[in-house]
Amino acid sequence: MAIKTSDLNAKLFGKANKRRVSTPQEAQTAARENTQTIELSVAGEENVMFELVRVPAAQIESDTVVFAENAREQAFLTEYALSDVLETLRVRGQQYPAVGRRTQEGKIEVLDGSRRRMSCIIAQQDFLVYVGENINGDHAKFLSDVANAHKPLSLYEKGREMQAKLDSGEAEDQKALAKIFQCSEALVSGALKAAALPLSLLRAYPNVSDLGRPTIVKLHKQFFALDEQQQQQLLEQCHTTDGFVWQRGQAHGVARLTKEVTETIEQWIESMKPTSVSAKEEKVQLVKGRVAYSRKGADVAVNLKKVDDQTLQEILDFLQSKFS
Repeated sequence: MAIKTSDLNAKLFGKANKRRVSTPQEAQTAARENTQTIELSVAGEENVMFELVRVPAAQIESDTVVFAENAREQAFLTEYALSDVLETLRVRGQQYPAVGRRTQEGKIEVLDGSRRRMSCIIAQQDFLVYVGENINGDHAKFLSDVANAHKPLSLYEKGREMQAKLDSGEAEDQKALAKIFQCSEALVSGALKAAALPLSLLRAYPNVSDLGRPTIVKLHKQFFALDEQQQQQLLEQCHTTDGFVWQRGQAHGVARLTKEVTETIEQWIESMKPTSVSAKEEKVQLVKGRVAYSRKGADVAVNLKKVDDQTLQEILDFLQSKFS
């Protein structure tokens, strides 16, 4: 069963300073009191000691990295995507420390708290993280997955996980994926379409997590209707020296900005691949009341009235001699 990040953090403080806490509120109190070490039974197996580390705001990007197997796409962590965390962070500070492990290079690898990490970078505030030693890859993945269970992944991120299972042979088709992820096949299809789209195209939006399946399916169809050169041209328009499309938009609010980005991209695609205009059908009365024909492009339809058998045969013979 998935555990919320808040519940995980409450558990993290469970043996801090020989004091057991069981609620997020008690955990917050422990954090404010600068509890320096905690003990955690990771994945119900080994007990690991974690030490609280405060990383100065100016050193977060250089001294910390995000776990490589974290399912959350870090490129999507914009101010809009992090608005829920940033609002609290700026008013109350970091409520829960992140969880990480020390790498061989001496950096802190963040396992739980990549959104908090980026929020601290944007808000230019110090980053609190509990750092454990000698945490193996399986336990690192467990901590990362538990954290992501709290904030739903975008369709792109879900699709990437699904595609990985198809590539590895763990799932043979979309039906199997629907069973593994306990969702509909329609959602699986939409997620896989999202994962097939280039990152730079999706980053045109302020918050990729807000993109629903209908938008993703339409965007997928439009993008892959372009040839390779047109696709590259579109991606270059999505990210210029002035930033991504959402950063150049005029609308206010994530919903309006998302709509504006969609309309902008659709206009660009339309200009690259304009809708073809159907040839106008021309109707001509050759012999009034007897013979008429219509033409549409290179196709001609002839309408004959009151034609006897002999005349019809002569016409057919003529047509055969002309087109055989």
